Amino acid sequence: MFFVLSKTLDVLLDPWWWVALPGALGGLSLRRGWKRLGAVLAGIGLVPFLVLSLPAVSNRLWHALEADVVSTMRPDVTYDVVILLGGTVAAFGATPDTVSWGDNVERLTVTFDLLRTGKARHVIVSGGQLREGLPTEAGYLARQLEAWGIERERILVEPEARNTVENAEKSKALVTARGFSSVLVVTSAFHMPRAQGCFRAVGLEPSVLPVDFRMRAPEADGHWLPRAGYFGDSAQALRELFGRFTYRLTGKAK
Repeated sequence: MFFVLSKTLDVLLDPWWWVALPGALGGLSLRRGWKRLGAVLAGIGLVPFLVLSLPAVSNRLWHALEADVVSTMRPDVTYDVVILLGGTVAAFGATPDTVSWGDNVERLTVTFDLLRTGKARHVIVSGGQLREGLPTEAGYLARQLEAWGIERERILVEPEARNTVENAEKSKALVTARGFSSVLVVTSAFHMPRAQGCFRAVGLEPSVLPVDFRMRAPEADGHWLPRAGYFGDSAQALRELFGRFTYRLTGKAK
């Protein structure tokens, strides 16, 4: 039930609807001769598009997501296991034999470095099927780590999780079954607060290593004109903010 609810809200709260729905209603009103109403509705749709397309707005949203995120990884500890959360594979660029990495691939490269340098003994790769006909994301991740030289016996595959809640639940089951005591979670900085909340909700308080920071210094971006790409970035940031709210509201994150 939670999976369906979260995915439904994910669609309904997408800022694209804030633009498209008033715009469509405005166009319909204009066709019916309701010029004033049509103009108002079109303007209502145009405002969020212009605002969310501004670099300053998009960058500040991302900064808000990441500003308070810090690493709690202890450099003096060799962790029993590092948990690598999915979200690194581009589903529509991948084939069964060839992976296509997305924007969050730093999660994988950092995890590999932890294993390579002996900072973690084992890894749990967590992620379910991306689309029909493809391996699970965990399968892609395990295959890549093996190709880079990580021994197969150090890799635990969790191939069922469809979201962050299930990442935490199913990873905890593996941690408990294997008797791991020191645990480190790796994910993107913008995603880390939600991930931490999900692990707390299932009774784990792991160390965390946020990676893939997107906006450490918003003022460093010299663009100021609206651009479609920034609208997409703003929409992704709002999606994460809404996700945090939904997870807490339903008790799936603490």
